[in-house]
Amino acid sequence: MTDRKRLRVVFDTNAVIPALVFAGARLAWLREHWRERRSISLVSHATVAELKWVLGYRKFRLNAEYQLELLSDYLSYCETIEVTETCPVLCRDAKDQPFLDLAQSGKADVLVTGDTDLLTLAGQTAFVIETPEAFRQRFSSGE
Repeated sequence: MTDRKRLRVVFDTNAVIPALVFAGARLAWLREHWRERRSISLVSHATVAELKWVLGYRKFRLNAEYQLELLSDYLSYCETIEVTETCPVLCRDAKDQPFLDLAQSGKADVLVTGDTDLLTLAGQTAFVIETPEAFRQRFSSGE
């Protein structure tokens, strides 16, 4: 994708966490995707705050230092966007709205999520909303 425009992408927390925390998980390929800068990953203060909060879940048993290391491993490949626009499409779950607003403000091409509340909005926004698997197909099919 070096000679084509790189996609501007918002990755929902439910895509980022498995990629960071579980090395052998089905979304582990995203780490290489970010490192190779195959797309431009967008974050906002709100989405980073959620990511920090989720990394702190007890079930992951990650100490504070390792949480920071994982966060840094992702954020070093991201572009931080100041959210200045509200997406005209509202999500049923208010906790998901920051991802829509980030995609709108950051002129994202794609919002990658496994969240049903967000996926049901596909086709209603200026950007594509799709699963991590559909997003991966874009790159394996050469789009």
